[in-house]
Amino acid sequence: MKILFVLECANRLTNGTSATCLRFAEELRKRGHEVKILGVGDKNTESDPNYIGLRNFRFPFFQWIIEKEGFNFAHLDYEVLYKAVEWADIVHYFLPFKLANKTRLIAQALHKPVTGAFHMQPQNITSALGCGTRAWPNNVLYKAFNNYIYKNTKRIHCPSEMIATTLKNHGYEKNEYHVISNGVSDFFHPIEILKPEELQGKFIVTMVGRLADEKRQDLIIKAVAKSRFNEYIQIILCGAGQNKKKYEKLAKKVKLANPLIIKFCKQEELREVLNYTDLYVHASTYEIEGISCIEAFACGAVPVVSDSDESATKSFSLNDKECVFKAGDADSLCDRIDFMYENRQEKRKLSSLYLEFSKKFALPRMVDAMEEMLGDAMHDIENGQDFPTLYPDKKDKEHAKKIFKKLIKSGVIKELPDYCK
Repeated sequence: MKILFVLECANRLTNGTSATCLRFAEELRKRGHEVKILGVGDKNTESDPNYIGLRNFRFPFFQWIIEKEGFNFAHLDYEVLYKAVEWADIVHYFLPFKLANKTRLIAQALHKPVTGAFHMQPQNITSALGCGTRAWPNNVLYKAFNNYIYKNTKRIHCPSEMIATTLKNHGYEKNEYHVISNGVSDFFHPIEILKPEELQGKFIVTMVGRLADEKRQDLIIKAVAKSRFNEYIQIILCGAGQNKKKYEKLAKKVKLANPLIIKFCKQEELREVLNYTDLYVHASTYEIEGISCIEAFACGAVPVVSDSDESATKSFSLNDKECVFKAGDADSLCDRIDFMYENRQEKRKLSSLYLEFSKKFALPRMVDAMEEMLGDAMHDIENGQDFPTLYPDKKDKEHAKKIFKKLIKSGVIKELPDYCK
C-alpha cells in the first residue's frame, strides 16, 4: 500500500502523537509499504524523501502557547495536498484539524479511502486555557471534532478502550473503532546499567511527558516533599514544555530535599533512565493511552498511576492497592511512593509481572492491527461501504468543489472530479 499519514506536528519530537506517527511509519515501511508523512517541514525534514513539508502557520497572540505545548499548524498549499493524495492508496490522519480535514476532502473527491485517529482529548486544549476540569468546554470540543471530521470518517484508531468508550458516550455512534495501542518498540527492554555516580544511593522516581498542567508532574513534587523518605528520593522529569520554571519554583517552595532534575532525553538516554528508575509515576489526569508508561514497565520499572476516569493508564494496573493513587491527591501518591520505598521485595515481584505484561503491547502486534484497519478501509470503498457513499454530505461536496476550482485555476488539474459535479 501507498499510505499517506497526515500530521501537522510530525516534526515535533517532543510530542507523543508525533512519536507514534513516526514509529508506525517506520514499521510499515519495514513490511514493504510505502509511507509518506504530510506535515509542517523544517531543516530536519528537508532531506527526508518520505516527508512532504508545508510552511508553519503562525497564530497571532497564541503562537507561543501552541509551540510550548509541542504543536504547530500548517499553512495549506492545495497543490501539495492534491499531489500527496494523488500518490497515495489511502490517507490516515492523526488530529482533527484543518490540514486533516482538507486532505480528507481531496481524498474523498478522488474516491480514495480515509481513516482517522483520536489522539487528542479536548482536555489537552482546555487545560492549556485553564478550564480543563469544566465539563461544558470539553463537551463542546467533542461535538465540534465530530461535526468537523469524525462523522465523515468510518474507521477510527483509538489507542485505548477508554477513549473508544468516551467517544461512544459523546455521540460518535456510526464510527467503527479500532482499539490499537500505540505500541512499545523492542528498543525498550531491561539493560545492565548502574545509576550515575551522583545518583548512587538515591531512590529514583521518574515521569516522562510534556511539562503541562494536565500531566500533573506537580503532584509528584508535592508527594515526594511530603514523604518520610524525602531526603533519599530523586525526581527525574523527562520532557519539555511550558511548566519547567513553574516546577522548579514549586520544588523549592515545598522543600524538595534533592534538586529537581528536568531534561528532555533522546531514546538512548531515556532507556537508560528508565532502566535505573526505581519507581515510575504517571500522574496525568487526562491520558488517551500513556505510551511512556508502557515503555517504563517494559524496561522493568514499576508504575504507579492515577485512577482518573479520563486517563487510560489506570488500565495498566496489576495491583490496584499499591500501583494506583487517587487522582489529584498528593497524599495518596505519597503513600504509594513510601510503600514502594519500604517494600523493595514486593516491588521486584511487581517488576517481573509488568515485564511479562509489556509483551501485550509489542509494536509488531499493533502494526498487524493497523494494517488490518487500513485494509478494511480499502475494502469499504471498493464495496461502497465508506461514509461518503453511505452518508453523502452536501457541505463536504461544496467545500471539495471550492478546493478543486482553486486547483483548476492554478493549472494543477483541468476539470472537476465527478464527486464535485
